[in-house]
Amino acid sequence: MSPPPSPSGDPSPADGRRLRIGLLALLGALAALRLLAAGGIPLTEDEAYYRLWAQAPRLGYYDHPPMIAWWIWAGVRVAGDTALGVRLLPVAASLVSTLLVFDLGQRLPGRRSGLTAALLYNATLTVAAGSILAVPDVPASLFWLLALWAMARALERPVFWLGAGAAAGLACLSKYSALFLAPGAVLWLAFTPEGRRALRTPWPWLAAGMAAAIFSLNVAWNAQHHWLTFAKQFGRVGASRFAPRYLGEFLGAQFVLLNPLVAVLAGAGVARAWKERSSEAGDRIGLMALLTSLPFVAYLLLHSLHDRVQAHWPVPLYAGVALLAALAVVGAARGWRPGFARFAPMGLALCAIGLGYMSLPHSLLPNGDPADILRGWPALAEQVEGVGEAHGAAWVGTLSYGVDGLLQAQPGLRLPAVQLDERDRWADLPPSRADLSKPGLVVDLKRRFDPARLKACFATVGPPTEIVRGLGRGSDSRYVAAPVSGARPGLLTQGCDTGG
Repeated sequence: MSPPPSPSGDPSPADGRRLRIGLLALLGALAALRLLAAGGIPLTEDEAYYRLWAQAPRLGYYDHPPMIAWWIWAGVRVAGDTALGVRLLPVAASLVSTLLVFDLGQRLPGRRSGLTAALLYNATLTVAAGSILAVPDVPASLFWLLALWAMARALERPVFWLGAGAAAGLACLSKYSALFLAPGAVLWLAFTPEGRRALRTPWPWLAAGMAAAIFSLNVAWNAQHHWLTFAKQFGRVGASRFAPRYLGEFLGAQFVLLNPLVAVLAGAGVARAWKERSSEAGDRIGLMALLTSLPFVAYLLLHSLHDRVQAHWPVPLYAGVALLAALAVVGAARGWRPGFARFAPMGLALCAIGLGYMSLPHSLLPNGDPADILRGWPALAEQVEGVGEAHGAAWVGTLSYGVDGLLQAQPGLRLPAVQLDERDRWADLPPSRADLSKPGLVVDLKRRFDPARLKACFATVGPPTEIVRGLGRGSDSRYVAAPVSGARPGLLTQGCDTGG
């Protein structure tokens, strides 16, 4: 639980010891929880897909910049080609992020503001449950936060601007949404007298140049690959329709995923940061958290007027949200705010229970179970291997990057696997070992399997065999495997249009 707020002022030695003990206890508990969850929960489809990227480190990929592939590459060399190895650096990043939030929070008024901010950050449901996942949002969030941490010091020691620039560049190599950090930083600097003075020095511009130089690695890769990732990601920006229903969905989802208690406190922190924007005491961090977030928030709101905002997109902003929530709490000895702060960490406890449940090999629920999507993949791979052997298949083809990634992550599948459609995803990666001149087996979910479309890609398509993953509950656990032969020339170049 969050410690009660204290009046602002320098901490006593006893307070300092209690803070260090509290921080170490928090970090130890988080490390134990996340390491156990990272090793015990099977990979998601996206993580398995990024694992394949990591087998051939590049400066760019079809869907995203390269950072998550680099992290997975490093992690599996330390902890093996396992779920823990894939997730090792994201787990470490979550602990570093907690330290950074703590340190930034210590600059807010209040003796325990840092610990409060760190607790509230980890109490957000997305961070509590999702920070173990090897997805691009995790490195993007770490480097975004590291840039804020460096900028907070740069106004006192300008050399930190170089660290801020490097962190911003690495954030852009993680996910393109980090590009919104630059206008946010300029907005924050332009809004404060000390920031305007900094803008008249070379340091912020050197930082911008450093960020651009680092990001240029991915720009160069895109230039050599027909702007593949840029076309995919920036193609979402343009509005083709007006659908404001997504705005309510976005706001409602974020209210829940932030943890409603944290979200309400953050709203109060926004009001306080704005109200005290001209004061000298403690407003710098709160105002920085607010203003650096505004350009990205504005884009998300605009995007939600014509298309769905995925739940994880705003995650780089969550550290700033936690700092604003802590700002609302510090100095409030009475009233609803301390109570909200004390109960907010229940979100972390609930997520810990959820992570433990997802690591169970079998469902405990009698009907549908959201965790079923993670279960049953080793047995499914063995079934696919068995059907393939029965039909003399030399390879396994999939019609989904997720199925392809998860099958290849299972030791029970020895046949080489290849995704037959969306071949752009595999641009610049080593060619598949699948020899399509030989008979193969195509596997996909039963609900989207279309033999008629598959016949446009193969001379022969045999009768499909139904196979079941896990308990077979729901359409996402029923698959079919069809023997094929006589692949169309150039299939691995042009892809197989199956209408999926």
